[in-house]
Amino acid sequence: MSETGIFIGGGGPDYGTQQHLSLKYANRHGLIAGATGTGKTVTLQILAEGFSGAGVPVFMADVKGDLSGLAKSGDPAHKLHGPFMERAEKIGFADYAYSAFPVTFWDLFGDQGHPVRTTVSEMGPLLLSQLLELSEAQEGILNIAFRVADEDGLPLLDLKDLQALLVWIGENAGDLSLRYGNVSSASVGAIQRRLLVLENQGGAKLFGEPALALSDLMRTAADGRGMVNILASDKLMGAPKLYATFLLWLLSELFEELPEVGDPDKPKLVFFFDEAHLLFEDAPKALVNKVEQVARLIRSKGVGVYFITQNPADVPEDILGQLGNRVQHALRAFTAKDRKELRHAAETYRENPAFDTEEAIREVGVGEAVTSMLQPKGVPGIVERTLIRPPSSQLGPITQAERAGVMAASEMAGKYDAPLDRDSAFEMLKSRAEKAAAEAEAAEAAIAKAEEDAKAAKRAEAETPSLREFKKARRYASKDTATTRSTRSSRGSGDGIGGAIAQVVIKELKGTTGRRIVRGILGGLFKGR
Repeated sequence: MSETGIFIGGGGPDYGTQQHLSLKYANRHGLIAGATGTGKTVTLQILAEGFSGAGVPVFMADVKGDLSGLAKSGDPAHKLHGPFMERAEKIGFADYAYSAFPVTFWDLFGDQGHPVRTTVSEMGPLLLSQLLELSEAQEGILNIAFRVADEDGLPLLDLKDLQALLVWIGENAGDLSLRYGNVSSASVGAIQRRLLVLENQGGAKLFGEPALALSDLMRTAADGRGMVNILASDKLMGAPKLYATFLLWLLSELFEELPEVGDPDKPKLVFFFDEAHLLFEDAPKALVNKVEQVARLIRSKGVGVYFITQNPADVPEDILGQLGNRVQHALRAFTAKDRKELRHAAETYRENPAFDTEEAIREVGVGEAVTSMLQPKGVPGIVERTLIRPPSSQLGPITQAERAGVMAASEMAGKYDAPLDRDSAFEMLKSRAEKAAAEAEAAEAAIAKAEEDAKAAKRAEAETPSLREFKKARRYASKDTATTRSTRSSRGSGDGIGGAIAQVVIKELKGTTGRRIVRGILGGLFKGR
């Protein structure tokens, strides 16, 4: 780094003046663009070295795995040592020397760096809807879920918290529909399926605790150099929506948490967003507006954002207009569309009368670029053809053993490695369900006991008269026994069967029929008289 800023390159008979990125205007954002294989990664590497040397922390995504070489000094035995030294001499880079830089490795999956996490609540419904690619109706359900979580004190920390809350919402859809509008079971099911896909992609590891503290990205080493935070993204690129959403969340968190600092002498943090086109592809208008707002206002928080992409046309016009520091590597024009985009890219630069900008962008070779840096008072500089300076750190990745050694020696070792699973929405809803189930079971048992007691009372009530009749029958049975005995004695003293017939006749004569017979006989007798 020179006194005037970060040395980018330039010089020599075939190039313009030396190009420096002024630290004072480094938070005005920037763009690194160019076709594949034209040198964007080296430009990214030398900018990270320059900011670190100036005491500015850096956060960058390592899409191809090459940037890990920042942790190791360049090697004079490397095959490119000769060309690098020749280039340094050609552009007047007298201070060129090999050096390693302080690096912290991060990895969303926890394999090639310290785990990096956030909570579902911190991600918020807007970014989560973008991540899950939800429809408008499904996004509405997700907003209801976040509102319910806030009102009922249900922390949403990881995916299982959100999944449990969505189950509860589905079970109580009727009541919630009256309060918040239609809650469709089909929409709830669709969100659950999207969460399952995200979980299968490894996205569940992004959500949880301990969550990443932004202060850990803004550290400096003991020698005063800024920490270079490298996010391993080669595996993450398998889920491009997850990659883009995570980086946008990180930008949003920086915007929300950092205080206003105005125009500092140098940035507090520089953020490199590689493969920036992934952020804007098929993005809803609300999300693009969010990015534009963050890009416009976050510079007052002392944060510089640099987008890396193949073509400037990948970045929306409103955001592209805010990127003052630009390094444009070669663009190829094979089709009519390519030529149109090349012409558009050239028109965004302040013209240099010494050459045709469109032609220069098309013709620059590997390691060369067309550059424009902000000048005093934030005025865009005249476009220049620039030979990019060689890196001081190793070009290419370090070994896995070397990476492991850097991680073991890091201050972050052990801080984020073990996940923390405290009581949150999942546990609270589970506890409520178990309590409700226990209460329902107790109520059912009470009802069953009451029913059994009622049946027992009815049986007792039905059995009591029978018992009384049984006792009465026993009393009468004893009397009948005595009567039977006396009757038997009478039968024994009578005329046998004749006596029995006489008793029957006497009994009948005592009755109504007997009296009628008697009246008939007597009437006949008196009538005869």
